[in-house]
Amino acid sequence: MTFQWTAVATFLYAEIGVILLLCVPFISPLRWQKIFRIPLWNKIANYWNKAFLTIIVLLIVLFLDAIREVKKYSTAHGTEKAANINPNAYDHIQMKLFRSQRNLYISGFSLFLWLVLRRTVTLITQLAKEMGIQVAMEIQVANTNEAARKYMEENEKLQQALNEKGKCENEQALEEDNKKLRKETEKLKAELKKTSNALSKATNEVTAVKKQSEGLKREYDRLMKEHEQLQDLLDEEEDKKDQ
Repeated sequence: MTFQWTAVATFLYAEIGVILLLCVPFISPLRWQKIFRIPLWNKIANYWNKAFLTIIVLLIVLFLDAIREVKKYSTAHGTEKAANINPNAYDHIQMKLFRSQRNLYISGFSLFLWLVLRRTVTLITQLAKEMGIQVAMEIQVANTNEAARKYMEENEKLQQALNEKGKCENEQALEEDNKKLRKETEKLKAELKKTSNALSKATNEVTAVKKQSEGLKREYDRLMKEHEQLQDLLDEEEDKKDQ
C-alpha cells in the first residue's frame, strides 16, 4: 500500500473506533455533552466545519480516483484474459485490479463513516439538549409541586387558626357589615328620592316648554295667514292702480 492509502485505511479504522465508542450504551448523551464542552473541544469546534469539508473533499477525490482505477484495470484485465498472451502481465494487472478495488472499498467506507460520524455527533448533541431540558423541566415540576404542597399546608394552618378564634368575632363582623349595608341602603334611598324629584321637575319643565312651543307655532301660523292676506290686498291695489 502507498502512503496515502495507508493513511486512508488508518483513518477508516479510527472512524470505526470512534463510532463504536460513541455507540457504547454505558456513556449517556449528557456525559458526552460534558465531554464535548471541554475547552480543548471548544477550540477544535471552531475549525470543525472547515476540517469536515476538507476531509469530505479529499475522500471524494480518492473515491473517484479509485473508481477510475477500477474501470481502467477491469478493462485491461478483460483484454489480457481474452488475448491470453503473457501470464505474468495478466497476474500483474489482476494484482493492480485487486488493489484498486481494495482502495475503492477503503475510500468508500471512509467517506460513508465520516458522514455517519458527523450525523452521530449531531444526534448525540441534540439528544443531550433534549434530555437536559427534560431534566430541568422535571426539577421545575418537582419544585412547583413542593411549593404548592407548602402553600396548601400553610393555607390549612391559617384556616384552622381562623376557626379557632371563635365564631363571636365573625358574628360581630357580620353585624357591623349589616349596619354598614343598612346605612348605605338608606343613603341610596335618599339619593333615589332626590333623583326622582329632580326627574319629575325636569319632566314638568319639558312639558311646559312643549306647550310654549306649540303656542308659538300657532301664533306663527296666524301671523303667516295675516301676512298672506295683507300681501293679497297689496297685490289688488297695485292691479287697480295699473288699470
